[in-house]
Amino acid sequence: MPQIAAFRGLRYDLGHVGSLSEVIAPPYDVIGPELQDDLYKRHPSNVIRLILNRDEPGDDDSNNRYSRAARFLKNWQEEGVLQTDPSPAIYVYHQVFQYGDETFTRRGFMARMGLERFGEGTIYPHEETHAAAKADRLKLTQACRANLSQIFGIYPDEENNAQNLLENAIIGVTPLEATDHLGVVHRLWPITDVSVIGGVSSAMAAKPMFVADGHHRYETACNFRDQLAEEGPLDPASSANFVMTMCVSMNDPGMIVLPTHRLFRGLESLTSGQLRAKLDGLFDCQSGGSGPGQAHEIWEDIATENNQGKLGLYTSEDDQWTVAALSDAGRAKMAGVADDHSSDWQGLGVSILQRLILETQLGATVLPKPNYVHQVEEVVEGLTQGDNDGSKYPLAALVMPATLDHIRSISEHGERMPAKSTYFYPKLLSGLVVNPLD
Repeated sequence: MPQIAAFRGLRYDLGHVGSLSEVIAPPYDVIGPELQDDLYKRHPSNVIRLILNRDEPGDDDSNNRYSRAARFLKNWQEEGVLQTDPSPAIYVYHQVFQYGDETFTRRGFMARMGLERFGEGTIYPHEETHAAAKADRLKLTQACRANLSQIFGIYPDEENNAQNLLENAIIGVTPLEATDHLGVVHRLWPITDVSVIGGVSSAMAAKPMFVADGHHRYETACNFRDQLAEEGPLDPASSANFVMTMCVSMNDPGMIVLPTHRLFRGLESLTSGQLRAKLDGLFDCQSGGSGPGQAHEIWEDIATENNQGKLGLYTSEDDQWTVAALSDAGRAKMAGVADDHSSDWQGLGVSILQRLILETQLGATVLPKPNYVHQVEEVVEGLTQGDNDGSKYPLAALVMPATLDHIRSISEHGERMPAKSTYFYPKLLSGLVVNPLD
């Protein structure tokens, strides 16, 4: 069961930095070189210098981007740019954003969460991790001895009891506020009332937690704790036994999951007729029309039907769309080729696309990383403009995202979903709170 605890966070002193919007950043793994450069220029104390410091000429084992991040963190504390909160707190965190024609508010709270190795408790992953990313984050954690960004955890709470305790505590209280580069408004309230903190901790005690985002950082926190434990026994209350986590109820009205569509590279070009021949008997295929712009109409139909087994497939060879709906024979075939997974996993649109269509029917077991996009307009632009080198994407796929129920059921089976099965929007900010590990 997740152990939730308050902590004395490190936070920017607005008297030093001015606007909080100038010093925050999205998570390190969604920051490209151009945005990294923009954030460096935005403010000399922008958190980018901590979470994704730049490589510099002459870097070596003792002077590098990790050691520079540690120096910035130390200097900013000494200068008062970052200050430690006087009392342990749980930090209520709201994100106000637009999606389509609607305005949403996703509500959660940041706290320390007790670490459990995946598979040993009730904290579950839903995606695979990669060794290189964990090695990178471990070097940064070792240098800075802090959680510079939070894990994103989701938990079932039909009545939103835990969050409602916090919502009642912030009534009439003015939040700290920042707006990110995408226009999302982020609001923060520190809660230090010990009775409220105790109530939240009790409300969370029996709930499972599913890591929505930040798998590499979570496993890195476990690795860092284990390294310290090898040096000597850790006090159970040691901050290294915890990781800073944003906790969001799966039942919160602002909790939405967006799709991740695919623009494939490295496949041999084929026409819609050739594609349908390969899918014959396993999918009921219909023409979806021609031209990239048809993606909007096709996606609207797929999303309205809310059918994981229905996909939109574009073949650039003849500029045609095919709408493919999994048949009973296809389900039986999928059960055979994915018999190492549960029926829940087998029923995911991304699983059907990866295991049945690409690997089994097209024989594409090894492909370059696709261009992953979330908006249909990005699919249209990609198909119209081509890849970075000007080449056409031979195949594109519109695919339903995994739902929150899928995340829970598949995670509880001990399984992990295919890459990019989910996209949680908006991303959590780095720079609102830092969790020191000393």
